[in-house]
Amino acid sequence: MSNQAATPAVPAVPAIPAIALKRIEADGVNVFYREAGPADGPVLLLLHGFPSSSHMFRELIPRLADRYRVIAPDLPGFGFTEVPAGRDYKYSFAALAKTAEAFVDALGLTRYAIYVFDYGAPTGYRLALAQPERISAIVSQNGNAYEEGLGDAWDPIRRYWSEPSAENRQVIADAILNFEGTRWQYVHGAPNPDSIAPESYTLDAALLERPGNKDIQLDLFLDYASNVKLYPEFQAFFRTFQPPTLAIWGKHDPFFIPPGAQAYKRDIPAAVVEMLDTGHFAIETHVDEIAAAIRRLLG
Repeated sequence: MSNQAATPAVPAVPAIPAIALKRIEADGVNVFYREAGPADGPVLLLLHGFPSSSHMFRELIPRLADRYRVIAPDLPGFGFTEVPAGRDYKYSFAALAKTAEAFVDALGLTRYAIYVFDYGAPTGYRLALAQPERISAIVSQNGNAYEEGLGDAWDPIRRYWSEPSAENRQVIADAILNFEGTRWQYVHGAPNPDSIAPESYTLDAALLERPGNKDIQLDLFLDYASNVKLYPEFQAFFRTFQPPTLAIWGKHDPFFIPPGAQAYKRDIPAAVVEMLDTGHFAIETHVDEIAAAIRRLLG
C-alpha cells in the first residue's frame, strides 16, 4: 500500500459569465457595447446616464448574464462609441434615441427589457414610444419621467433652459464638467464614499476632457428640456401598456428625488418601488440588491 497522501480535491470555481466587448455600425455611428449571456436568453438592454457609459454596468452584467442576454451600449458622446466627423452628428436626445433604435435594429432585437438610468431614461422611453411592442419590462434606477422627480440640483440647468446665455452655459460647465463635479455625483449621498471605485468617476472625468466633449454635454443639458415636455407621453405609454416595472432608487440622489420613483405607481399600479440608502449612482454601492430586484421582476 502506498504511503503517498492523496491529492486534495480542488474546489470548483463558480463560472462567471465573460463580458464581450464589441462594436457595430448603427446610424452612421461606430457603437461600442458590452454583451454577455446566452444568445437565446431574454434580452436586457442597459442604458447608462451622464457622465458615464456602459462601464457603469461592469459589476451588474455578470450578476445577470447566467440567464439573460445583457447588452449595454455607449451612447454617442459617451464612453468609447465613435462618431465620425463626417457624420455631422447633432447631439440631442432625439438623436441619441434614433441611434439607440438603429442599434437594436442592427442587433435584431425585437423584444427586450430596458434598464434606464439618468439620461438612459428619456433615451429608453423615446425607444418605447417608437417601438412599444418591443418593451417587455422596465427597470428604472434613478431614471426619471415625472416633473416631481426633478430635485433642486436642476435649478442652474432650469435657468439655462429659460435663458441659454453664454454666462448660464459657463455656470453649468464650471459646476459640473470637471473632476470634482463628476466625483460629487458618484459620492454624494453614498453611505461610504470611499467604497466607490475611483476608476468610475476618474474615467468619466477623463473622457469629458476630450476635445469638443464639453460642448456636447452642454448641448445635451440644454436639450434635456425636450424630455420634460415628453413626460406626459412617457406616462401615457406606461398607462397604456402597463409594462412590469421596477423603480429602484438611491434615495439621496440630489438630481432625481424619491417622488419621481413613487410617481410610477400612479400610472403603473403594479410597479415595484424600492428605496436604497445611497445616492445617484446606486449601482456603485448596491449592485447586489439591484441585481436581486431585477431577477425578481423578470423572474
